Amino acid sequence: MPSDSSSSSSDGIGAQASTDKRIAPFPEPLLDGYRQYRERAHAPHRSNYEHLALYGQQPEVMVVSCCDSRVTPEGIFGAGPGELFVVRNVANLVPPYEPDGDYHSTSAALEFAVQALKVKHIVVMGHGLCGGVKAFLTQDSKPLSPGDFIGKWMTLLEPASQFQCLALERDEDPQLALEYAGVRQSLENLRTFPCVRVLEERGRLALHGAWFDIGSGELRVMDAESRKFIEAQRLTGMTAAQ
Repeated sequence: MPSDSSSSSSDGIGAQASTDKRIAPFPEPLLDGYRQYRERAHAPHRSNYEHLALYGQQPEVMVVSCCDSRVTPEGIFGAGPGELFVVRNVANLVPPYEPDGDYHSTSAALEFAVQALKVKHIVVMGHGLCGGVKAFLTQDSKPLSPGDFIGKWMTLLEPASQFQCLALERDEDPQLALEYAGVRQSLENLRTFPCVRVLEERGRLALHGAWFDIGSGELRVMDAESRKFIEAQRLTGMTAAQ
């Protein structure tokens, strides 16, 4: 009778499973987190999740945020499942409207949010010490890969670096000034999308800018007239301690 080892490897499957280093166990911290999610978040609100599963999502707000792991829009805004439609990319950038044959993930998410979900608000939220903005400011650094995907993506900031940094921010740290400017540029790029421009003109869609400080937890929002970023707590009546 052939041994177990020979029988398991006769078709090559067993041998591959034992030697192929690409097959790695699922991260245990994620499994632990999932167990806690099931017990603490999903189970107590199961009826709400079942409602969302059955009737679909109807968020009124879309957030364009950075993919930085320290910035979580749902946590920052205290939003539950189904309340925010979030798209995240490097440096929270919105490209201009370009209906060509290339792949456009952010534009696709925007199209779905506006045309299918019919969101009423779009918030572009930047954050402090953004790595993408830093990469743009230090363009002498070597590409991370031959494709230089980050370098090419960050060229979207070029108009912002030349024209969007307001005079009142010239005394600010260059990184912070460009983080603000990138939000303004993305808002302008949003308006190059016909569906966004038309709905905004009709008063059915509103665009907003925001900026978040990771260390302090401070949120700043862009004033529509001055285009300056002001502390959100000034708008909500919160105290500094809160």
